[in-house]
Amino acid sequence: MYNIDDYNYDLPGELIAQEPVPERDHSRLLRVDRSGMLITDHHFFQLPDLLSPGDLLVANNTRVVPARLLGRKESGGQVEVLVLEHPDDETLNLDTRWCLLKASKRPQKGRRLFFDRGISGLIEDVGEDGLTRIIFQGDSSIDQFMDEHGQTPLPPYIKRSAQDGRSSLDRDRYQTIFSSRKGAVAAPTAGLHFTKRLLDRLRETGVSLIELTLHVGHGTFRPVRTRDIRDHQLGEETYIIGPDTADVINHAKKQGRRVIAVGTTVVRALESVAGENGAITPGRGKTGLLITPGYSFKIVGGLITNFHLPRSSLLFLVSALAGLDLVRDAYSWAIEKRYRFYSYGDAMLIL
Repeated sequence: MYNIDDYNYDLPGELIAQEPVPERDHSRLLRVDRSGMLITDHHFFQLPDLLSPGDLLVANNTRVVPARLLGRKESGGQVEVLVLEHPDDETLNLDTRWCLLKASKRPQKGRRLFFDRGISGLIEDVGEDGLTRIIFQGDSSIDQFMDEHGQTPLPPYIKRSAQDGRSSLDRDRYQTIFSSRKGAVAAPTAGLHFTKRLLDRLRETGVSLIELTLHVGHGTFRPVRTRDIRDHQLGEETYIIGPDTADVINHAKKQGRRVIAVGTTVVRALESVAGENGAITPGRGKTGLLITPGYSFKIVGGLITNFHLPRSSLLFLVSALAGLDLVRDAYSWAIEKRYRFYSYGDAMLIL
C-alpha cells in the first residue's frame, strides 16, 4: 500500500469536467460507507439526508487569488507567471514575491518581464522547477493589479483558450461560498458544491458548520516522484484556526459527535494541530503533513471530497481514511457510472 503504482488508475478523458454543473448542489455525490463497505449514488443536495443530527462539518474559507499573469520577456517572447505569495495583512506593501514562471527558456536573474498597465517585474532569484522571485514595479501594487487584471489559476487539465468566454464563469464558480480570506492558488474543491440553500437545510436537520483557513499552495499538486509514497515531500501551506473554531470542534469531540471535513485541506489542517488527547489548539502556522495509509486520525471522522488525480498525495490521504481497496472500488464505480472528475467534477462522501 506504499507503492506509488497502487494509486494509479485509467480515466477516460471525457470524464474530466471542463466546467461546473449549472447549479452547485446538483453535482452527483458518491456515498462510501466504510463500516458496511457500501457504495451508493446520490446528488449533493441530498447531503442533509445522508448525515446525522449532531454532525459537525468543517469547511475551508480560503479565497483563490486571480494570480495568473500573462506577460512578455525583454526578447518579446511570451511568459506566464503564477504569483504564489499573498500576504493577508493588507497594510504591508510587499511587491517582491515568489512565483512559478512558465516560459520557453529558463528564466535568468536580472532580466525584466513586462505586463499590462505599466507593471513590470525584475527577476531577483531563480530556484528549481520554475520557482522565481520577482520584484514587481509600477503605478499600482501587484495585489491591486491581480485583483483587476489577473486570471483565475485553473488546473492544467481544465482547458481554456485565450478568448474563452468561460473565464468570467471561472472567477465566480472556482470560489466556494465560504471564501473570505484571500491566499490560495487553487480552490478547496469539495466546498464548491455548497449553496446557501443547502446550508439552511443542513441546519434544519441538526448539522452544524464551522470554518477554518488553509491556503492551498502549489505544493499540494507537486508530482510524486518517489516509489515509496511515504518519501514524498509536500510543500508547506499556511493554516489559521481561530479560538471559536477550536472550541466548537473540541466540544463536538468531547460529546462523541462526528467531525466531517469538507475537503482534504481541512483534514490536513485539523490533523496537523491535533494533540494526542484528540483536542486541537487554535493558532496560525504552516503544515507539510503528508497522510498515507496507516495514519491514525485523531479528529476527522468523515470526509467530503472530489475525485483526485492518480498517483497524487490527495489520493493517499483518501485511501488512509477509507482504505485502499474500498477507494479503488469507489473509483471504479464512479468511472463506470460516468461521474465527472477533478476540480469541477462530482463529489464523494466518506463516512
